[in-house]
Amino acid sequence: MGEGVLTERSTVALRSPVGWALLGLVIQRPSYGYELLQRFERTFGDALELSSPSQVYNALDALSKRELIEEVDLRELEVVRQPKPHYRATAAGVRSYREWLTAQVHEERRRARLFARQLVVLDAEEALAVIDRYEQACLAEAAAAPLLTSEEHQIEGVGGLAGRLLHEEDRLAIGAKLSFVEYARRELTAIVGPQGGKP
Repeated sequence: MGEGVLTERSTVALRSPVGWALLGLVIQRPSYGYELLQRFERTFGDALELSSPSQVYNALDALSKRELIEEVDLRELEVVRQPKPHYRATAAGVRSYREWLTAQVHEERRRARLFARQLVVLDAEEALAVIDRYEQACLAEAAAAPLLTSEEHQIEGVGGLAGRLLHEEDRLAIGAKLSFVEYARRELTAIVGPQGGKP
């Protein structure tokens, strides 16, 4: 089987965000199941929820079957005391992970297009009410986002970088959403009329 076929099949077949998150953790460093569970909760606990710890083991099994990860000979890792199977990413796993991350741009755009199309099926007054609630949700999200202290901003390493990237993505995304709100409100108000009556 050619590499392209494996990558395409693997990427299409793996739909679980938990599976992709675990693959990322294994790419970061080889690990065993329980350690991955702990790392998953520390890294993704505020964004992805596990239905149970067994979800990690099921995802590892799925990743292994798709040849995105493989068991490591423990002697390579110089692990003597822990006979637990450790996993590392395969070349196909790293490639698939990069492709999946890139595809998230398209998924975000798809959701934005879907929201805009779902919004305009409402009459203009109802759509304005949704826009008002959407704006309130954006403002609440912005208020809830923790600000990085100057000390946190200086933290080196992957954890510090992830925090800074997330903070900047949140700031830019909320700004873009609020700009969309302003634009949508102007367009809908033009349809409804400034006093709420039909023009």
